[in-house]
Amino acid sequence: MFDEWKKFLSRGNFIDLATGMVIGAAFSKIVSSFTADILMPPLGLLIGKIDFSNLFISLTGESYSSLAAAKEAGAPVIAYGAFLNVCLDFVIVATAIFILIKQINRFMPAPPPPAPDPRKCPYCKETVADDATKCPHCASDISASVVSK
Repeated sequence: MFDEWKKFLSRGNFIDLATGMVIGAAFSKIVSSFTADILMPPLGLLIGKIDFSNLFISLTGESYSSLAAAKEAGAPVIAYGAFLNVCLDFVIVATAIFILIKQINRFMPAPPPPAPDPRKCPYCKETVADDATKCPHCASDISASVVSK
């Protein structure tokens, strides 16, 4: 079992996956900071000086000045502003990954064209060689003028 584990760890795919996870985690932090610190403040200002991270609904019906005050009081809240920030983070990350994959795919070689359909005898429908003039299965004349695919 230990040998299988070593073999699994030494494969290139595992190292690539681990590297991708580390870079993805770092990228996620950058996007979260971009969303919370750069994108949302001007957007909140345009909408009416709203701090999205502070938008919440108190389930007790009491009014609190901020999300932090409601949490400090132990009130159950729906923090939909934080949810909006996370959704925006996701959209930005998904868009960045889409663009990155699109650019990587430009440099990948084109897939080979599909193999042509095999030639078939128009009478017995068996596969025959492309240069055959007589079907080896039914002995019919299959010259090029009569052959169908």
